[in-house]
Amino acid sequence: MKIYDLHCDVLYKLAKAESPISFTDSPSLQANKERLEAGKVALQVFAVFVSEGFPKEKQFMEAVRQIEFFHTEIVGKHDDLVAIYKWEQLETLQEGQIGAVLSLEGLDMIDGDIEKLKLLLSHGVKLVGLTWNGANAVADGAAEESGTGLTSFGEEVVTLLNKQNIIIDVSHLSEKSFWDVLPKAKWLMASHSNARAICDSNRNLTDKQLEALIERESPIHIVYYPQFINNSDKIVDMSDLVEHVHHIVSLGGEHLIGLGSDFDGISEFVDGLEDASKTQSLVSHLLKSYAVEKVQGFTSQNFGRFVEQISKEE
Repeated sequence: MKIYDLHCDVLYKLAKAESPISFTDSPSLQANKERLEAGKVALQVFAVFVSEGFPKEKQFMEAVRQIEFFHTEIVGKHDDLVAIYKWEQLETLQEGQIGAVLSLEGLDMIDGDIEKLKLLLSHGVKLVGLTWNGANAVADGAAEESGTGLTSFGEEVVTLLNKQNIIIDVSHLSEKSFWDVLPKAKWLMASHSNARAICDSNRNLTDKQLEALIERESPIHIVYYPQFINNSDKIVDMSDLVEHVHHIVSLGGEHLIGLGSDFDGISEFVDGLEDASKTQSLVSHLLKSYAVEKVQGFTSQNFGRFVEQISKEE
């Protein structure tokens, strides 16, 4: 079954490697090309992520460097990986091709400079998370407790993203930032978050947040990281992950559910879901509870319908 995965950190791993590693088949990459193909991934979003500990004066150029890796190592060396610059391209992908999309995971690297953001967006970015877990010039992240939320500069950023029909990703926002952004964003989604009612993590979404996204018809993509799936010390299996799907379905969100693995950004795994090649095992588990057409929605079609709407305005 065709898979759309809305989040991985391959670019971060390529950039921080002490010696060059191959996106084609490096075993150190959970979402390398061979594993994406084995898992039948047809769309992969590649996040640009600059860690908070990176020297501030070098963060912007590090983001540019990761974008260069996208163009040279991901799509530049593989004819069957197609850079997606307009969502309508998804409809023209051939059998065996993988659509590749750039996203930004946090905007620390622009340091309050809208021109830096414009430059990054010009490389084909389609999805932007305003923060990682801390606070920056745009907004507060999920681990920030200051209560500032979206800043005035952040409102300027949201206006720019709306103008360019870029999706705003709420997965790493603080609750205050989430509620500030909600009425202002034109296109909104959670690329890799689970339900806080099932697992009490500040990276997960409360029922009120989930219900707000459902009311907005905004996609909600579940994440495979065990710490966001189950608070216990036991081994996390597919059933634990699917509990989050059940919960979102119970709130009325079955037509918005999708996948956001976080591969190459995680070092703990769901049992049997250790890399992208195992994704069809998750599909098989979902088919135990849901009809084929529902699971096709979860794996690709729900997100496909969402971006069809964006395509009309691009």
